[in-house]
Amino acid sequence: MGTVTIGVSIAVPEPHGSLLQERRAGFGDAAAHGIPTHVTLLPPTEVDAELLPAIEAHLHEVAAAGRPFPMRLSGTGTFRPLSPVVFVQVVDGAEACTWLQKQVRDASGPVARELQFPYHPHVTVAHGIDEESMDRAFEELADYEAGWACTGFALYEQGADGVWRKLRDFVFGGPVVPPQAGRVER
Repeated sequence: MGTVTIGVSIAVPEPHGSLLQERRAGFGDAAAHGIPTHVTLLPPTEVDAELLPAIEAHLHEVAAAGRPFPMRLSGTGTFRPLSPVVFVQVVDGAEACTWLQKQVRDASGPVARELQFPYHPHVTVAHGIDEESMDRAFEELADYEAGWACTGFALYEQGADGVWRKLRDFVFGGPVVPPQAGRVER
């Protein structure tokens, strides 16, 4: 049956997802239209295609243990010079994303793996493009704000054409967490 490349992520909902995808394309990122706007929980991972049912069962269990939480994006950041990436920051929901990605990659599960870099939830808006365009992405989205209730995540597969396509959504099983829960007053 062979191998497939999968990823697990939280989709950035409309109208925010399309807007950020168009901005990414406008900065000259050729991959923009092949990658739905998202917050990664499991980076691209090659797996045996026969493992997909076990992976889906595992993700169903992770989602069943999760509960909706507020997500808020605000401002930009970068991983340069370590990695050529400019991103929009996750300012609310980062702890929940961190918990989720650990559950997805749990050593007892079918997609256990180490990460190349420490986990840092974010939404990529420029990757691997020229420095001037990276700077422009950083500056032009510095005031960007978006928020929504995150109610689950999805499993994606990368096609031979390099485009990521959703295979299945996984909806959280717990009650909604109000926006003020867990917020630290400054």
